[in-house]
Amino acid sequence: MEEKRKHKRLGLTGELILKKLGGNDEAQPAQIEIHDCSRDGIGFSTDVQLTIGNNYEANLTLWTKEVLHVFIQIVRAAKVGDVFQYGGIFIGMPDADIMRIQVYETVEDQLKEQENNS
Repeated sequence: MEEKRKHKRLGLTGELILKKLGGNDEAQPAQIEIHDCSRDGIGFSTDVQLTIGNNYEANLTLWTKEVLHVFIQIVRAAKVGDVFQYGGIFIGMPDADIMRIQVYETVEDQLKEQENNS
């Protein structure tokens, strides 16, 4: 199958806390499992139902324990059993945060290359 993604997808671990933008509700933490992440967006699953097209505020914890404050627009959703799987694009992400993700890509590539050469 031909790869159509613009940027490499990264498998991150960490915690993501979502808050609907424009709402008066307080931030509600949600248990999120991050499947992949790139400079453009993120794929994750949760038991919380979100709305396609809505924007959410999030804190994404990288492997360095560094927290990126991001905004995500939900562009794809699917329900598998009791779990919702989502795809979202980052909106208004500062260049500095994009660079942090690029550094993570580089480090991950080098680690994989070292494993393959061992």
